[in-house]
Amino acid sequence: MRIKALLISAAAISGISASAQNVDYSVVSVPEETGTEFRKLTTTSDYVCMPEVRRSNGGIDWFSNRVLAPLTNGTEIGYLSFRNNTTNIFIKDLFKQGGSRQRTNRAGVIDFSFSPDGKSLYFSEARGKNTQIFRTDAANGYVCRQITSAANDYSPVEIPGTGQIFFARLENNGCGIWSYSLKDNFLSSYTSGQNPAPVPGQKAIVVSRPSSMGRSEIWKINYETGVEECIISDAERSFTTPMVSPDGKWVVFVGSSFLEGPGFTYPNTDIFTCRIDGTDMRQLTHHAADDLSPVWSNDGGYIYFVSQRGDADATANIWRMKFVP
Repeated sequence: MRIKALLISAAAISGISASAQNVDYSVVSVPEETGTEFRKLTTTSDYVCMPEVRRSNGGIDWFSNRVLAPLTNGTEIGYLSFRNNTTNIFIKDLFKQGGSRQRTNRAGVIDFSFSPDGKSLYFSEARGKNTQIFRTDAANGYVCRQITSAANDYSPVEIPGTGQIFFARLENNGCGIWSYSLKDNFLSSYTSGQNPAPVPGQKAIVVSRPSSMGRSEIWKINYETGVEECIISDAERSFTTPMVSPDGKWVVFVGSSFLEGPGFTYPNTDIFTCRIDGTDMRQLTHHAADDLSPVWSNDGGYIYFVSQRGDADATANIWRMKFVP
């Protein structure tokens, strides 16, 4: 798995290899997804970005940064959009037709999240050789406070009730989980991993972390006691980008899979869920399109994700599917 985060334009999905030329992206769903209702929330004119996917030698790599985040009002979702040679955060109404409104005015936003109270917006931006984390008001103005500098930092997320922002930092020996105190600006290094996400009701986060075999696993880490537990691992597949449901019972994440047919095997990315203890793992999507960056709706009843499904030109859009426990 690749650790460095990168985005590509929805209008130029360069991560699709020549072996994918026979994929029918116009199909919304496949037989294995029977019973699941998929709803497209965006259009081509929204220019939705998605993490890059690369296929080579029968394997697959993808960038695990999160490009979606629902707002706390439950009626809107934030997403990354590539327009005018810049990547910025835009806001889309989930229930009304129409355009999106631009929320940031930067050059190369990588990923982002909203604070638990919905008042702050955290994002990482590529600036020269570094990627730095910023904080701004979630509703008004473009004035930003820089939180980290002179490093490669990604995936900021505020942990409810702690005044701490956890994020991933790319280092010489891999990727580590760090925290930043909003009270005293103190930086702390916790453990290895990336894609930190809080576990509601617990003093814990879930992260993705490479195994000794080079596959990525999902771990649960208690940030007070230091107890670490691997909850999802597979010798043949990688898993990244975990997000815990609002009730703290389920985890949604991206996993690698293989589509097989007469004379071919096609590596793919799909959406999976499991319980917070790693049991009852389910593969929710099976489409040959790349399904990535899943997040929960505020009530936990839906999962939003980015995919090229449903578009003959393989243009990325935001999709929604219902989650049934």
